[in-house]
Order: sequence, then C-alpha cells, then structure tokens
Amino acid sequence: MRIVNAKVFGTDCRFKDAIILIANGRFVDPGKAADIEEDSVWETIDASGCYAIPGLIDIHFHGAVGDDVCDGTPEAIRRIAAYEASVGVTAICPATMTLPVDELNKVLANMAFCQKTPSEKGADLVGINMEGPFISKVKKGAQDERNIIPCDAETARGFLDASEGLVKFIGIAPEENPNFKEFITALKGKVRISLAHTNSSYETAMEAFEAGADHVVHLYNAMPPLHHRKPGVIAAVSDSPRTDAEIICDGVHIHPAMVRAAFRLMGADRMVLISDSMRATGMPDGQYTLGGLAVKKEGKHATLVSDGALAGSVTNLADCMRNAAGEMGLGLETAVRCATINPARSIGADREYGSIEPGKKADVVLLDRQDLSLKAVIKDGKILVNNL
Repeated sequence: MRIVNAKVFGTDCRFKDAIILIANGRFVDPGKAADIEEDSVWETIDASGCYAIPGLIDIHFHGAVGDDVCDGTPEAIRRIAAYEASVGVTAICPATMTLPVDELNKVLANMAFCQKTPSEKGADLVGINMEGPFISKVKKGAQDERNIIPCDAETARGFLDASEGLVKFIGIAPEENPNFKEFITALKGKVRISLAHTNSSYETAMEAFEAGADHVVHLYNAMPPLHHRKPGVIAAVSDSPRTDAEIICDGVHIHPAMVRAAFRLMGADRMVLISDSMRATGMPDGQYTLGGLAVKKEGKHATLVSDGALAGSVTNLADCMRNAAGEMGLGLETAVRCATINPARSIGADREYGSIEPGKKADVVLLDRQDLSLKAVIKDGKILVNNL
C-alpha cells in the first residue's frame, strides 16, 4: 500500500510532505520500495487534502457503546475495541475501577485472554491501567469507596499475575498508605506506579516520585488544586522531570486555560491525552453505570446520580485530540504527539506503536485538513474506515 499526497506527521512531531509505504502490515522505508517483490501491485491511496497521523493510543478509559471493560466478558472488550478503532484509536490500555480484589483478578484474566485472541477490526489491547483500589476515599470521585483498600505488594503481584503482565500502571494515594515507599520499591521494574485519586501534599507526592512513582492519573482531577502555599500533587509533578501526566481534554473536566497552564508547567513531552471515557460514550443520553454506581449522561456530561460528581467522560480520544488542538489552543502537532508517541512511550510500546516509521505496525489515521474530520483508518496495513 502507498499513501500519497498527505501531510505526514513525522518522528520530529512536525507535518511534512511524504509518501507512506506499507508492506505486510508494517511501515517500510519508501526508498526501499524497489526491493519488495510486490512493488508492481501496490495499492495507492490518494490522501490529497489530508493529514496522516499515527493511530491514536488511549491509556486511560473505561468503556464505550454500552460496554465497560470491567463487565468481564470478551464480547464487551471486543465491542469496545471495534468502536475505538472506528474513530481512529488503534491501541488501547483500558482502566479498571475500584472493585473487590477477586472481581478485579477475574477482569484482568479476561483481558489477558482477549489480548491473545484479538479481532482484526478492533484496536490492539496493549495494557491495563489500574486506577484503584489503593486510592483515597477523600478523592474517590466516581470510585466505590466500599472497595478501597490499603496498598499491598502481594495483592498487586496477584494483579500482575492475573493479567499475565498486561497491567502497565497501578495507582496509589500515598498519603493513605504509610508503607507507600516499600510498596513502590517492591514493584519497581515490574509495573509503573502512578498517583491516582489522591489528596497528597506536595511533600508526600515528592517522596513517592523520589521512591520511584513516575506517572499521575488525570492531572487536576481527583487531587488537590494548585495552591500557592499548598502546591500539592500538581506542583510535585512539575518538579519531577521523570514523571508524565495524563490529562482529559473533553471540554468538561478542565478549563482550556488550565490545560494550557499544565503544558507550560510540564512541557509537551510529558503530557498524555486520555479520554477517561465510560460506557455511555457513543450512546444516547440516559442512565448508565460505572464501577457499579449509577451515572447520568446528558450531552457531554456524565455525572453520578447520587451526588453529581463527574463520572468519567463521554468523549473519545480522537475528539479529545481535536479539542486540544483547537479549543484548548495547543495546536495540532502538540495534540497529535500527546495522543500517539507520548502514550506509546508511557506504556513501553513505542517500538511497535506511536509513530510512522519503518518497522512499526502500520496504523494510520487520515484527517481532513480543513476540519479534522475522519477520512480513513488503516490498521496493520488494512483499511478499516474509508470516507475518502
């Protein structure tokens, strides 16, 4: 396959005129086309008027189109994966909710099974982001506090075993766990530790980062606000150059000015766009569930029926990227970077995903250069969506 006449997002995170060459589901150096036997029968796609970007990667979301990854069935995960691929998200690292340990282990085992039996029409399952259960009741958000427990290394190792290594992040609230340093040390090198749903002070957060934690779940949300005398987690992330930060750009969770402020504080190289979408994404307004709690979807908002707290988003990552590029004022190149190569690096999948370069999986999204609408999705060198 050849893709011609597109503005291609390069490894320098800039758009340029280039040809994309794909053979056997992988990107190929266009200069070596003559070395490939099928050269005379290349399928050519004319992408005039399009941007060509890598397939998007969502490292934190819960579900879509009526399903949740914690439903515990292969069918649910496959329907979610198909939806994500249909909007341009070709690799996924879904997030689990705060559930009983036994239930979480079953969910993780189910996801490990699904990774071994992927669907050609769905996004690749490349990881799991465990948002709970080692979090704070004070900042629980839409998590069920009945299932919150102290962090325990043995329990965490059980999660890793159940998922067969698919878990990439385990979140903790260090201020709730006096043994958090020992927990981080015990799991170092096995999984990334993130700060999640935490009421931590700046000092405690810095201790966690110095001990080896190096990721933060949905910056600004479910943590103390940035304050000039009590700077909290946000300032600790800024002062910890090894740490990357997720951010939700659905236009509901964070004001555009604060999104821009985060990028100035952290730098674009450490920011990862996420959707945090839940099962109501892609569905009509109505009542749904998240982690066993009732949620009301109304327009772009998803809130707990019980107290009105935000309960994830109903916006997919592709639309979050569009929001970040436009409404949030970050520009398209920054937004694409933070939805492709940055998340790939954050989960250690950048040898296969995240950029258009020889040897990597041939996942490409074509966007209209006028309005960023979806023109095509190509996964593993095969066309899944064609609106050209």
